[in-house]
Amino acid sequence: MVQRPRGTRDFTPVEMKRRLALENLLEQCSRSFGYSRVQTPIFESLDLFTAKSGPGVVKQLYAFQDKSDRALTLRPELTAPVMRMVADEMRVVTKPLRLSYYGQCFRYEESKKGRYREFFQYGAESIGIKGPLAEAEIVALSLEMLHATGLEDWQLRIGHVGILHEILTGIGLSDQGEPESEVQSAMRLLDKGDWQGLEQMIPTEKISSLQKLAELDGGSEILPAAAEILGELGVEGNSLGELREMLAALSNLATAPPSLKVDLTVARGLDYYTGMVFEIQVDSLGGEGQILGGGSYRLLHLFGLADLDPCCGFGLGFDRVLLALEAQAAAKNSDEVVPGENRSSSLAVIPFKIEASEVLALVKSLRDSGQEVVVELKSRGLGKSLGWADAVGASHALIVGPKDLESGTCNVKDLQNGQQVECELNAEAIIASL
Repeated sequence: MVQRPRGTRDFTPVEMKRRLALENLLEQCSRSFGYSRVQTPIFESLDLFTAKSGPGVVKQLYAFQDKSDRALTLRPELTAPVMRMVADEMRVVTKPLRLSYYGQCFRYEESKKGRYREFFQYGAESIGIKGPLAEAEIVALSLEMLHATGLEDWQLRIGHVGILHEILTGIGLSDQGEPESEVQSAMRLLDKGDWQGLEQMIPTEKISSLQKLAELDGGSEILPAAAEILGELGVEGNSLGELREMLAALSNLATAPPSLKVDLTVARGLDYYTGMVFEIQVDSLGGEGQILGGGSYRLLHLFGLADLDPCCGFGLGFDRVLLALEAQAAAKNSDEVVPGENRSSSLAVIPFKIEASEVLALVKSLRDSGQEVVVELKSRGLGKSLGWADAVGASHALIVGPKDLESGTCNVKDLQNGQQVECELNAEAIIASL
């Protein structure tokens, strides 16, 4: 028997209903912020990702040679493909661009709960506009998305790579070098909290100040203390001022997160980030608890569009958000995981002791009016037909028999509570009764 490949999943109709509800909810949030949906190919040139992340990334990819011996790969993420699309297709489109996207990505790694070889990502990018206000808007969009899902227990961690860059270059570390500069190496160690590793690069007295910076705990109220520490390090704090402005704008643009932590040593471990960086964490998911991350970054210079850098965006782990929502629903003993997933007025039309052909015109009229309709095509007892209607997820059943055709009236049954409503046997009256 042929089985699905390791690290992939099949989604049943019930699961797809939930996934579509979440996708639609995220897309509604994006549209409310003025973002437009785009889509890129599932496979791309391998060079697109080695240029962004270096040749070492190949071992994590589903890379292959096509029949013309071109080096291709299934896409491991969606930001770089969107940047490539902007360079290929949207150079002359009015800026700034506000783009959203959703799709499958592929990484060859050990699969486990919350981490799959085929996974789904939703994201948004703001291109051709920079600064604290643009950053605030992208963070606000991510927060509003999570509030819309109903997820309750999560934390926003936010920082600014520019602050770390000012500190490290001020200490005397070089920001030039291959394959990695001293500043990049130090940022990675700071992001991991590896103080022993930093001792090999930074004077002890400077490490003490950096530890005080890392230990600051709270939201925007910690910024004055951070400014004092930067003063000890001889840093003017221009980036700290940008972060302060961004947080002030964010407080007006978005509902506050359940928890906000300003973390001035978070660097997200990726070299292309240049300014504000942020992550959203769900502690209950353990090691796979990061469900969203992003910030300001430089990528378009790789495509000859340096004037549009930096951009700002985020990627949302669609599967991990669903895992968190499912765990929350289980804890609450709730049947609804994603808001709206069970809100459906689908109608099952059951021909009873008549031929199905006698209701087809009515079915078309209902569908033409925008109603979701499924027709019972098997001849079986009424009880079994009602059981079928419930099993396929219909919210209501319309049973049409010989007397209904004669009288021009019918009864619409609510399958949740068993109540029936009598109405005329036409599409307008039936839809009104639902």
